[in-house]
Amino acid sequence: MGITRDVLGHYIVDGPQTESDILEAAEDILRRRLERLGSVGNPRNSADFLRMRLGALKHEEFHVVWLDNRHRILAVEKLFRGTIDGASVHPREVIRSALQHNAAACIFAHNHPSGVAEPSAADRAITKELGDGLQHIGVRILDHIVVSAGECVSMAARGLL
Repeated sequence: MGITRDVLGHYIVDGPQTESDILEAAEDILRRRLERLGSVGNPRNSADFLRMRLGALKHEEFHVVWLDNRHRILAVEKLFRGTIDGASVHPREVIRSALQHNAAACIFAHNHPSGVAEPSAADRAITKELGDGLQHIGVRILDHIVVSAGECVSMAARGLL
């Protein structure tokens, strides 16, 4: 039982599917679309993918889209998992991952299980702290997207970076 994709790109549903199965298939579709773009010219290009990946979670997760100097996607990585109202983000681990991927830029994303995607003071503080650390190794933060089930808020669009 499951949802499979044939060589022509058609999805085949085999039997009854759970909500989790459908969400996993939707995330796969959006990831493939994002990868087909090849690069992220505008960080909002990744918002649908990130909302699908993070929006329905009952706990916080912190993800990073690592990019090269032409904003081509190197990797999408979950770095931290938290609780219903927070996740501990460790700058040392973010910097280690940036170096591992040889990244030149990144887009941060995390979810708010509360359903309110408004960036908090803690969100602004960790973004600044990460930016200060990444600056030393030449990695730019293009955006930090806060995701809820219903919306994504770009900190770059709000002038918070």
